[in-house]
Amino acid sequence: MLIYNLVILMYGFIIRLAAVNKLKAKQWIAGRDNWRENYTKKISALSSQENIWVHCASYGEFEQGRPLLEAIKMQHPRYKIILTFFSPSGYEPFKDWGGADAVFYLPLDTKENARDFIEIVKPKVAIFIKYEFWLNFLFELKKQNIATYLVSAVFKPHHPFFKWYGGVFRRSLKTFNTLFVQDKNSGKFLTDIEIINYQVCGDTRFDRVMEVKKNFSPLPYFEQFCAGSRIIVAGSTWPKDDEFLLDAFKKIKTPNVKLILVPHEVNEKSIGALVSLVVKKEQTASLYSNQNPASDKNVLIVDAVGLLSRIYHYADISYIGGGFDEGIHNCLEPAVYFKPVIFFGEGFEKYNEATELIQMKVAVNVLTVDGTVKTIEDFLNGDKKSLENILENYFLKNSGTTKKVLQTMNLN
Repeated sequence: MLIYNLVILMYGFIIRLAAVNKLKAKQWIAGRDNWRENYTKKISALSSQENIWVHCASYGEFEQGRPLLEAIKMQHPRYKIILTFFSPSGYEPFKDWGGADAVFYLPLDTKENARDFIEIVKPKVAIFIKYEFWLNFLFELKKQNIATYLVSAVFKPHHPFFKWYGGVFRRSLKTFNTLFVQDKNSGKFLTDIEIINYQVCGDTRFDRVMEVKKNFSPLPYFEQFCAGSRIIVAGSTWPKDDEFLLDAFKKIKTPNVKLILVPHEVNEKSIGALVSLVVKKEQTASLYSNQNPASDKNVLIVDAVGLLSRIYHYADISYIGGGFDEGIHNCLEPAVYFKPVIFFGEGFEKYNEATELIQMKVAVNVLTVDGTVKTIEDFLNGDKKSLENILENYFLKNSGTTKKVLQTMNLN
């Protein structure tokens, strides 16, 4: 624990240095300023003795945990939901989310912070989503005999729990009442290190994307832009994704194909650079913010946030960004519309759903421009009904995780 605590303190120091010129680091620091006093006031105002603390690292983990939070709120309304985030990427979009009674940044994981935070929040239950193992918080929860759960977890051989130096991390796994894991392989890895407090329950993201699809409402602008065309939607893309895909797009021979680019970063600089890139690649582009469907344009740049999960509805094929950088983004969001998916990235094996979609031949990991062109052409001109049936069965088979988790937690 000594080395771990030193690393945590060093991390906090580095963030403070980065806050001089990095917006997210500045938000990270500012959001935790005077947290004891601020959190105490907000928790006291709730006048509740039955709080459930749910922690998500960032945006993606929140979307993963959201079905569970909403189910708790609906089925057990007496509980107050205290939601925390580690990253500004999660906190900033959801700091005013109505499904939680209070939304906070998680304090830096020191022994003192963990003790004080838990004393302020006084959770009856603590829930961590997928990849969050803050050791001081976990050991303090165990010390106070607070029921603690990990939801939609995935364990891989490269994780520290399975390394020679991972003793303290293996100990942390025993602080959980139940580890709800996504797949049998995760369970096997845990069994191999004599961790048996787990259940194989699946991934709550299936419930989330199916709910989004169920509640889909049309986007009139996109209805007009897409009318009569074959549509490729590229979601959460970064500059390398955009260049790669634009190189492929101009080689596609199937007639009447349009490309919708939904970049991960939406700011004046990044959008300006993307517009310049489209022009450089000899394509004609329209900006969503101009609100002109411009039927003569074959590329649409979405310079807005919060629309991607609905835009995927209009795709004939979706490209998932992120593979050139840290890893591909959520590929269940587009696949739930029963359309094929492609993505770049040799590290896709880290994502169970990506591997499963490839095995079912409804997704392809593309590594070259020419290979991407061939894959797009094959999907656009292939057997759509068969592909839809495969995906429909896949989502039906994997739904219902939220219900299983809640039954085991037994919050009554």
